[in-house]
Amino acid sequence: MTGNGTGAVLLIARVAERAEAERIGEHLVVRRLAASGSVLPAIHSFHRWEGKLQREHEALLLITTSTERSAEAQAELRALHSHPDPEILEVQITGGSATYLEWLQNEVGPAERS
Repeated sequence: MTGNGTGAVLLIARVAERAEAERIGEHLVVRRLAASGSVLPAIHSFHRWEGKLQREHEALLLITTSTERSAEAQAELRALHSHPDPEILEVQITGGSATYLEWLQNEVGPAERS
């Protein structure tokens, strides 16, 4: 395990719509860059952009992966995302179910060495 105690992270990304979030999440799991993914299909987002308040109806993608695979998972998520510079947040997991965290590590496995 790494310095965060569990070796696991949660990636959070806003996505234009549910289908896109599901496509990206499933791709990451199939490629073993993520152990699991969840989609909140309807969120209401707001932020300032170019001096104006923006409101969006989007989906939220939650991805669990290892600290070791996080950078690769984020790069893949960015490549598949419809926005050229998507919001992707990484949250360090500092605790949780030991059996789940062990399963997570086994599902993503180590990064391939070149």
